[in-house]
Amino acid sequence: MGTTEPNLEQFFEEKKRVRNPLVPVGALMTAGVLTAGLISFRQGNSQLGQLLMRARVVVQGATVALMVGTAYYYGGNPWKKSS
Repeated sequence: MGTTEPNLEQFFEEKKRVRNPLVPVGALMTAGVLTAGLISFRQGNSQLGQLLMRARVVVQGATVALMVGTAYYYGGNPWKKSS
């Protein structure tokens, strides 16, 4: 058995850090659906308001998933030892 560990950086190429362009779109959609739902509730249409609030939860969850996935993909190498 060898005592040397392989250099992991030769197996993993360095990823260029970029921002996911869909995250701001998701944030704007969340804000828009939230605003529409609140306006609908205020005008007395509770069924449409509830539907819009459910849509907001779905859009917000998708936006958070995009943010987490982007951070995981472009994050640091967890196997790399920091000195």
